[in-house]
Order: sequence, then structure tokens, then C-alpha cells
Amino acid sequence: MNFTEFGFDPRLLEGIDAMNYTTATPVQEKVIPIILEGKDLIASAQTGTGKTAAFLLPIINKLITSEASEDQINALVIVPTRELAIQIAQNLEAFSYFTPISSIAVYGGGDGSSFETEKKALSNGVDIVVCTPGRMISHLSSGYVKIGGLKYLILDEADRMLDMGFYEDIMKIISFMPAERQNLLFSATMPPKMRQMAIKILKEPEQINISISKPPEKIVQKAYIVYEPQKIPLVKSILKDSNFKKVVVFCSRKESVKKLSRELNQAGIKNEEIHSNLEQAERENVLLNFRNGRTSILIATDILSRGIDIEDIDLVVNFDVPNDGEDYVHRIGRTARAETEGTAITLVSEIEQVKLSVIEDLLGKSIPKAEVPETFGSTPAYNPAKKHTGFHANKSNFKKNFKRGPRPPQ
Repeated sequence: MNFTEFGFDPRLLEGIDAMNYTTATPVQEKVIPIILEGKDLIASAQTGTGKTAAFLLPIINKLITSEASEDQINALVIVPTRELAIQIAQNLEAFSYFTPISSIAVYGGGDGSSFETEKKALSNGVDIVVCTPGRMISHLSSGYVKIGGLKYLILDEADRMLDMGFYEDIMKIISFMPAERQNLLFSATMPPKMRQMAIKILKEPEQINISISKPPEKIVQKAYIVYEPQKIPLVKSILKDSNFKKVVVFCSRKESVKKLSRELNQAGIKNEEIHSNLEQAERENVLLNFRNGRTSILIATDILSRGIDIEDIDLVVNFDVPNDGEDYVHRIGRTARAETEGTAITLVSEIEQVKLSVIEDLLGKSIPKAEVPETFGSTPAYNPAKKHTGFHANKSNFKKNFKRGPRPPQ
């Protein structure tokens, strides 16, 4: 379906054309008409399905084609992380470039001047605000936020916000809003608490399911079964001997990111690291360097696994096995975006074997085991059923938490 078929205002179509968008993705085809009709929506859609444009485009169109308050916030997009807020705000600015829409990103980590800029916009009125929960509550608590005339509420990556403990913050923000508004909720998964929140927030919502729990087939997946001390030498070998142009290495802990980054740099493998200990300006600069090619290798925590749209990553390395299958899908989903192919390598220590076997169960297939070069010495056999019974005892709960109940019908 072409974007010209949605009946968008010509000014918005000009922005869409400037972004080189022509054909709508499946989630956009299903979601945009529902939003344009003014209905509430709950959509199960993962990062990479085009959901950002799916909610931004119809909201922009509704704001420029109907009466909107100039001294109020008209639409609020709540997201879990600063990085996602920045990315959505950038897309919003591009799509709305030829329209009169005003917007601002509201998130923590900046200096005092950024807070004052946010305060001015929130007190004078702005069409669309993209925010993180904590920062928005800081402004709301001061009493100057013009949110009484809000028309549209969007919760993006809602399951991640619940995982991060933002439920009470979200409900507090909603308590400042008018009862009559259009509500849109996007989530990769639908755990019980998500459905409870949806019941409280949404009114007779349409339900769409575009989410998939399996990575694209075009991703080449493989796992190396190793002892923990072999991981850093193996990563060095992989990166030295490969021709990959853009690489992200995911670690589960900040300490691992710092250590691996330091070891690689000492070995002459230039890289940059990104994690929550960096100042916001530093994180933005690292991402900018990676996007424009000044940095080809990024060592990251899961802060980067969701919502960051970088198209041309060709290798993802899981230095640690992710804690659940959903995180695995999101991590390796950073590669093989759009029409590109990609490779995902996972390093698996003895204690992580059960976690990998659970992920394999959820994927419905075995991840091919790559042969570790003999120069690295002996390696453990892959036999998760007989190792580390502490993890094995939690396997059923691990699977249950990942599946998180039935998904909404299509």
C-alpha cells in the first residue's frame, strides 16, 4: 500500500516523500487507518516493524487537519529511554518539516538550560511531546504543564516501561490528563500487567498483532560454546579476521562493556562503548560516530537493543547470552534490517548453556554451533540438561515469563 492512499494532507506527504518512504509496512497498513478513525488501539509490534511512523504520521495528519489548541500539549508520546525519545523526536521533525507542527523531546540527563527549554514549551503549549516518564513527572509536579487539553496519548515500548518499573509513573502522568482522549499502546509482548494497564487506559480498543517472536530468517545465527576466559580472546579473533563494516557487541553488564572495550582498544581494535554511566551528550556523540562511520565497532549494554534504528549493522555479537528470548530477538534484530542480511554470534559459557537452550526452545530450532579454533584450547561440550541445575530448575519459569500469556488476536 502506498502512503498516498491514506488520504494524508499534502504537506505531510511532502515530508514522507523527503524521507524516501513509499510503501507502508504491514503494521502501518493496519494501524494508520484505525488511528485516523479516532479509535483507541493496542498493538503488539516489535522494533523494526515501522511502528514509529505508524503512530506519528496519523497523529501529525489529525493535528494539521483539525482544530488544535495552540496553548496546550496536544499529543504525548511516552517512551522508556532517552535514546528512543531522541530518535522518535528526530523522525517527528523530519515527517513534519513541511507542516506547522511544533514538537519537543523531554528527557533527563541534560543540563539546566535544557530543563528550562522544556519548561517553556510545556507551559506555553506544544503540539507533540516525546518524553521519558521520570522527566515528565518532574515537570508535572511543578504545576505549569499545559496538559488539560491533551487529545492523543501514545505509550511506546510499553512492556519495557513496565519491566523498568514505570507503571506508577505512567499512571500518575495519566492522572493529569482529560478523560476524553485517543489512546494508543504499542508493546512487543503482552504480559498480564500490560493487559491490566490497557483495561484502565484504553476504551474499546482495536487490537492488532504484528509482533513476531522469531528473528528474520535472513539472519545467520551461530553460537560458540566456550569457557568464560575464552570469550575476550575469541571476540578479538572474530573482529580481527572479519570484514564486517558495522558491529555491535552486546554485554549484559556495564562492567563487561568497559573491560571488553578496554581490551579491544589495547589490541588495536578501535571501538567505542555505550552504557548508562555515560553522560547523555557522550552517548549521543557515540551513536552519531557509529551512524556516520567514524566508529565501526560499538560495545553496548541492552540500552541499545530496543528502539535504536541503525540500518546497516552487519554483525551482532552476544558477548553474554541474553536473559530471555525476547532480549535475544531484539539484540540480533539490530542486524538484517530492511532488505539487508546480517550475522549474529553468541558466546556461551558453561553456566549460560541452559539459557541458550531455552532460547532455542522458544525459537523452535537449534542455533548452529560454530567450531572454536584449536588455538583456543579445549572447550566444553554443549550439554545444558546435565549442567548447572540451579538454572535448569528455573527453566519453566523462564519460558513462562517470556511467553507472557496469549497475544491479542489479529
